[in-house]
Amino acid sequence: MRKYNEPQSMLPCSDCSIGMMHKTQVTYFTWLADELITVPDFPAWICDVCGKREYDVEALNRLALLLSPLPPKMQTSKPKKAPAKSDSPQASAQPPSPE
Repeated sequence: MRKYNEPQSMLPCSDCSIGMMHKTQVTYFTWLADELITVPDFPAWICDVCGKREYDVEALNRLALLLSPLPPKMQTSKPKKAPAKSDSPQASAQPPSPE
């Protein structure tokens, strides 16, 4: 994995050692549970000979942060309302008798 903001626009390919890795933008695909996630215009380096792809490290880290679930203490949930308390448990269970 490479950093996309490296000053070189071409780097030697670490797989084939013949081609050059060029900076470009591709559509990135990944699975999140049973859903396919696509990210257009994702920064990557692609070899012009063997086609090897290396995705930008910082972009992968940002995407992982966006797709990861929140830690339990950061999750927002609505507080549960406690039932209204009454003096006697039967008073709220039965309607008042007409007198």
